[in-house]
Parts: sequence; structure tokens; C-alpha cells
Amino acid sequence: MVSHSAGTGLLSLRVGGIAPLGPGAVPSAIGKQPVAGRLSLTRLGLAGDDQADRRHHGGPDKALHHYPAQHYAAWRNELPERASLFEPGGFGENLSTLGLDEGNVCLGDIFRLGSATIQVSQGRQPCWKLNLRFAVPDMARRVQEHGRAGWYYRVLEEGEVGPEDRLLPLERPHPDWPLARVLRIFYRDTLDRDGLAALATLAVLAPGWRDTAAKRLESGRVEDWRRRLEGRASDA
Repeated sequence: MVSHSAGTGLLSLRVGGIAPLGPGAVPSAIGKQPVAGRLSLTRLGLAGDDQADRRHHGGPDKALHHYPAQHYAAWRNELPERASLFEPGGFGENLSTLGLDEGNVCLGDIFRLGSATIQVSQGRQPCWKLNLRFAVPDMARRVQEHGRAGWYYRVLEEGEVGPEDRLLPLERPHPDWPLARVLRIFYRDTLDRDGLAALATLAVLAPGWRDTAAKRLESGRVEDWRRRLEGRASDA
């Protein structure tokens, strides 16, 4: 990673509170709005940002969500009837940028943002609330299959951030692990034993993902995704 890079500017910095989502009025904080001023960024996220389901969202390894704004054009082409929804903020991201994506961002990459230091910790695990967000019954599964999922950061050094800040690359400890490769192993080549073995011991990867890799290696089976993707458990 080139430390003298001018970095990547933010299109927006976003936070959101809990509000009803979909026909069943499910609590969700996916509707995040752009902010104009500077905010405190702690190890648990941005001031004023919330999560409705703290078991599956938020926490130190999901302090910030980043979604590449260039993905929205692909979603508009694929789902033109929902085109108006595919704009920055649509996926509930805190950070929106152009240029960075799962192919050129690596697991463990460290960035300076404002006076804070953040590190890429894992990809996004799409869940069934995306189906409600976009009124597309299989939206979460589409996100998983395409790999246009975005990613999360942990906060290494707390500070203040604002929408005028740039993501300045500092370190790239694992250049062999672009997020696209991580997502491929978790969601496509799901029993790639060499890949799983490497991920299970990769310290910068969020513990939940390391545990998943280790369990697949031990069992030779892939975990049931239906509760996460569809909001229901396996019928088996």
C-alpha cells in the first residue's frame, strides 16, 4: 500500500437511528443519512449511529461499514424497477466512496480517516433485511453471489472524522488477501480447504469469520444460510 497516496475522498459520511423497515415494520437502522459536521469515532462506531440487532450488527469488528458507490450502477442495470433505491446510502453504509472495492482493498488494510485509524476486519454478511430494504425477495442472496457486499472496519485509534476527510492508506499487511478472495472462499468455493485453513489462523480477520472457517474445516460442511438470507431456519 502506498503510504504517500493522496487517499480516497468520501462521497458521504452517514449515520442512522432505528426505524421501522418493510411491511412488518421490522426495527432497523439501515436508513442512514449524510452528516455535515465532524463526529466522534470510537471502537464501537460513529456518534449518533445505531444498530437494531446488536447480536448480528455493530461491535468492535463492525464499527464502520463501507460500500463502494460504483456498485450502484450495476444494481440499477440488474434491477431497473428498483433503480431509485440504488444510490449512496442504499446499503446502510457509513462510508461511501468511488474507486475502492472488494478487488483492490485487502483484509487488514489500515487507513487514516480524520484523526482516527481504522482497519479492514471482514466483508459484509448480507442478511434478510436487505430483502425488505429493496423490496426484492432474494436481494441478500444476490449480494452474496455477486460479491458486491462492502466491508467493515475496526477502529485501532479513536478520533474525529468528517465528510471532508480522505481515507489515507497506511499499511497493507496482507496483500495476498483482497476481500474478493475472502468472499469467494466464504460464499462460492465454500470448501476450499487450503483457503479455509489460512483464514482460520489469520489474526486480522474478525473472530466470527475465523470460527466459521475452522468449523467448516472440521465438519466438511457449510453452515445453513437460510436464516441469515431469508429470515428463516433450515427445514432439516
